[in-house]
Amino acid sequence: MKVVYCVKYGSHEDLEVQEIEAPGAPGPGQVKVDIKARGIQFSDLVRIAGNYQDKSGIPFVVGGEGAGTVTEIGDSVEGISVGDLVITPGGCVEQINIPAKVVTPIPEGVDLNIAASFRNSYATAYDGMQRANLQAGEVLLVHGAAGGVGLAAVDIGKLFGATVIGTASSDEKLAVVKKIGADHIINYSDGFRDQVKALTGGRGADVIYDPVGGDVFDESMRCIAPFGRILIVGFTSGRAALAKTNHLLVKDASVIGFTVGGLQRHNPAQNDKNSRILMNWLASGRITPFISHTLAMDDVIEGYQLLVDRKVVGKVVLT
Repeated sequence: MKVVYCVKYGSHEDLEVQEIEAPGAPGPGQVKVDIKARGIQFSDLVRIAGNYQDKSGIPFVVGGEGAGTVTEIGDSVEGISVGDLVITPGGCVEQINIPAKVVTPIPEGVDLNIAASFRNSYATAYDGMQRANLQAGEVLLVHGAAGGVGLAAVDIGKLFGATVIGTASSDEKLAVVKKIGADHIINYSDGFRDQVKALTGGRGADVIYDPVGGDVFDESMRCIAPFGRILIVGFTSGRAALAKTNHLLVKDASVIGFTVGGLQRHNPAQNDKNSRILMNWLASGRITPFISHTLAMDDVIEGYQLLVDRKVVGKVVLT
């Protein structure tokens, strides 16, 4: 079977698609999944570069989410049958043996590509809004709103009852952000502070969702509302910003660091509850994940290059 390996830390251009032996029969408590679709994301690039907070040993399989069909079941597995469609954290492989407890049945009618690519970004958005204590009627400012975690934050923010302002770097991307449900959109190529202040009557945003960092974080501090919260999701700009404590003091503001993996590790019960809520919302059509590019797994390097070049809106899926 095919598998995509990171064989050395550095560039996505050094990834290797290799042929390896397919896994044998699943062990006790495991299921075998024939993975048909895989989501990739910007955080994969950070891991490939060797800059992620928990380094994977070399070599490692790239990607972290997928969807496919259960083909075999090991002993002591209940509630899953051969032929079931499931979400799995398998990554860029064609088959995998994995504990049954970590796969999630896909609701009837949900597209396999959507199922393969929505969970990490929507879990980040939903868990993050909880951490930031976003309230109905508050103003949510979402940076990088056309990216995977950004579009998810727009979608989730509306479900929380917030007024959502989305920023992105092009009018084409902003058209999708508006379609997903943002109340206001801003092309932040020339800044955003004045527009945010104008849209909020001079008050600023109550919660700022920032996967970008760098200069965007710095300007965000100039348009945060009293008692506002900035949620740090990542640093796609390449620069981790430095929060000035005197600014936080004057603004009565908070900066909240957040990783979706943290909730999985430290509060698995809440993580499982949130996952069930998201799956129910997906099945009922209350959330609307967006995929801009679908490629073959052999084209994985091209897929990551699209992310590097900021050409992706929502997600990239490898089939």
